Amino acid sequence: MTLPPEQVFYVSPDQIQTWRDSAQAVVVDVREDNEWQEAHIPGAILMPLSTFDPAKIPNLGSKHLVFHCRSGRRCGLAAEKAVAAGYKGVIKRMEGGFLAWSAAGYDSEPG
Repeated sequence: MTLPPEQVFYVSPDQIQTWRDSAQAVVVDVREDNEWQEAHIPGAILMPLSTFDPAKIPNLGSKHLVFHCRSGRRCGLAAEKAVAAGYKGVIKRMEGGFLAWSAAGYDSEPG
């Protein structure tokens, strides 16, 4: 499936942190529970790709929806599932995933 570029696109960890600082983002972690338990972004919502249900995407209000995984691949698969299920909002994918987040020195916490 080709994702519509106006609906799904990459955003840098720096931009996501800026949105988090001003409470403008809902971060959805699509990694699996064992990865979440090792470390995750504080305030993120766990929705593992293996059980991902687009109907459970939280109500965002005016906030940005950000999907992330370990390196950036699985968040694309989650975005595909959401779009295929009829999700009409804009989805941001964290460029480089949690690896890039950690490399940038941003906060994380164990599960």
